[in-house]
Amino acid sequence: MAALTALAAPQGAMTRIWSRGRRVERVCYALGGVLIAIGLFHLAVFFVDGGPWEGPVSWRKPTTFGVSFGLTLIAVTWVASYLPLRERLRTVLLGVFAADCFVEVGGIALQAWRGVPSHINRETAFNSAVSTVLAAGGGVLIVVLTTMAVSAFRPNPLVTPSMRLALRAGFVTLVIGLLTGAAMIARGVIEASTGDQQHAYVVTGFLKLVHGISLHGVLVLPAIAWLVSFAPWSEERRTRVVTVAVSAYGAAIVAALVYSLLRM
Repeated sequence: MAALTALAAPQGAMTRIWSRGRRVERVCYALGGVLIAIGLFHLAVFFVDGGPWEGPVSWRKPTTFGVSFGLTLIAVTWVASYLPLRERLRTVLLGVFAADCFVEVGGIALQAWRGVPSHINRETAFNSAVSTVLAAGGGVLIVVLTTMAVSAFRPNPLVTPSMRLALRAGFVTLVIGLLTGAAMIARGVIEASTGDQQHAYVVTGFLKLVHGISLHGVLVLPAIAWLVSFAPWSEERRTRVVTVAVSAYGAAIVAALVYSLLRM
């Protein structure tokens, strides 16, 4: 009975997040679910069609990108509700972010069905155009999410210290994820410009592990702060718990970075 009571509060809070959310937030939550469904659909295609899981041409990319972008869209929409943003700016940022998520996943899925690499592919004019759109989309992601990250560091008395710490750390990890993604694309472009297109595909993912871990800190850390808010603890204790979580997540990112660099 005590366990059911403990679960009731978070479940009720999740219902309120949806029912009391702004219209743009509810739309983004739904679109995030669509992206996750797209990723899971491509996972099913992989099990039916087979083929390699790794490599520049595989069903892994639309699967992982669909699920990852879906989770990130839902997470960013949720944490943005805690940020001191003007309503119009919030709507624009979330709208642009949602549209860009679909452009990225759509371009990757398109190339997967065509059986060609999606990123840094300059082998034909069409492939080059798709790669350019995906790279430009990455630039848009950096602008939108960096704007939100800056807002997370502005004073906001409506947010508890534990959640404020989680938001700031989460956005820092997200920016790290974006920068490592940009670094991988940049290295691939440099390798491709030397004329060795196949080698470029091989080396592009050298920071894939740290990239993946960093991106989802914006979901994991605020989720921990949100969950401990239901515990019968003082805010000081909740902040200590979140501090430990932030430290552990930061250590995981550093370990992933060291591992990736040693394998170069």
